[in-house]
Amino acid sequence: MELQNGRPADAAGRMDKEIRTYDFLDGLGVDYQRMDHEAAFTMEACKEVDEALGVEMCKNLFLCNRQKTDFYLLLIPGDKVFKTKELSKQIGSARLSFASAEYMEKYLDITPGAVSIMGLMNDKNNVVRLLVDEDLLKEEWIGCHPCVNTSSIRVKTKDMFDTVMKAMHHEMTVVKLTGEENK
Repeated sequence: MELQNGRPADAAGRMDKEIRTYDFLDGLGVDYQRMDHEAAFTMEACKEVDEALGVEMCKNLFLCNRQKTDFYLLLIPGDKVFKTKELSKQIGSARLSFASAEYMEKYLDITPGAVSIMGLMNDKNNVVRLLVDEDLLKEEWIGCHPCVNTSSIRVKTKDMFDTVMKAMHHEMTVVKLTGEENK
């Protein structure tokens, strides 16, 4: 695994959604570093990538309400425990659960294991609400997948939430998660 600046020199064999991610970032003039790696499906698999990128990958959880009418992309630090009840209170949505792969592909054009904030560029109708744990905003960098789980990128947190999110026409809701039941 080797850290490189910007997009890959050769796009051969790469999925369109990955290339669209690089096109999107390049079009905004946002600097990013990238690395290719074996498919990473779990936070444990991301540890080696984290070290090479010099950033802790965040957990990207795709959630929905019981009726499957409201969808959320929650970003939290990789080492933080997620408690549904704690989040439900803050966003006023009871009975949150993980959304199915069908909705993930429909709204974000992403498959399980590759969930990423970058998928919001594919949510043109703003169906998915972005939720970001306040602790992530304190970090210099944010690490994520470019819509596939065989590459990872890092972007300055300020660039991601000031420039990239505005260009995606998504606003974020900042939440405070402690991982404790009784909050």
